[in-house]
Amino acid sequence: MQLTFTKMHGLGNDFVVLDASTRPLSLSSEQLRFIADRHFGIGCDQILQVEPPRELGTDFYYRIFNADGTEVEQCGNGARCFVRYVHDRGLTTKTEIRVGTLSGVIVPRLEPDGRVTVDMGVPVFAPPLIPFDVSKQALTYALEVDGETIEISVLSIGNPHAVQVVGDLDVAPVASQGALIEKHPRFPQRVNAGYMQIVNRGHIRLRVYERGAGETLACGTGACAAAVAGIARGLLDARVTVTTRGGDLGISWAGEGRPVMMTGPAVTVFEGELSL
Repeated sequence: MQLTFTKMHGLGNDFVVLDASTRPLSLSSEQLRFIADRHFGIGCDQILQVEPPRELGTDFYYRIFNADGTEVEQCGNGARCFVRYVHDRGLTTKTEIRVGTLSGVIVPRLEPDGRVTVDMGVPVFAPPLIPFDVSKQALTYALEVDGETIEISVLSIGNPHAVQVVGDLDVAPVASQGALIEKHPRFPQRVNAGYMQIVNRGHIRLRVYERGAGETLACGTGACAAAVAGIARGLLDARVTVTTRGGDLGISWAGEGRPVMMTGPAVTVFEGELSL
């Protein structure tokens, strides 16, 4: 099978985008892992699939597969690339679209300056909906990891996140501890592990160990989760610049019951064909 693809990235969080808007496409986990492999395939953090809408009032449906072949609910950097892709390929003339996902509808919008703003929906703090195994909802929780107790905020931005505040992001145990948090038994569907260093009330630095992908250069939903956690705890203002290893994202959140807004770049790198 010949597969036409587009390679894109949002702040270095890179994607292979596949168009299944006119012809169904069903790839096995093995094929997805091959595509994502940086030595034998194309190489990416996630594979994004553009499909026809599944519900009234939406323009497309958006599927996301991690590098390990598992399908996940949401990807913020991918959402920005999604609207750039469908607009640049002439699949829509709209600059703002409504896109269905496993976790609900998102609304990405192309800005005049070339960046993309995405309405990521209302963050979820209720533990059963994240899901997170705990008896009572709170702003922070104690979590035992490899004999150490850490303090985390837990929430969902369409996918689950555990965010902790660290003093020095450069020495945070993202790879070692993040892998343990991702598969911690209190997260039955695994979790993205975020490490946030607060620079000031309007600026944080962030690294994220992503579920099914490992540490990435940037994580859009992780940036949203970290900013929302900091705002909810009174540590940050309502507008936050999130500096990732791949660059900056702008996140804003007006508080409980309000959607999270994310603004950042989306870049096309190259197009090609792959034999599967």
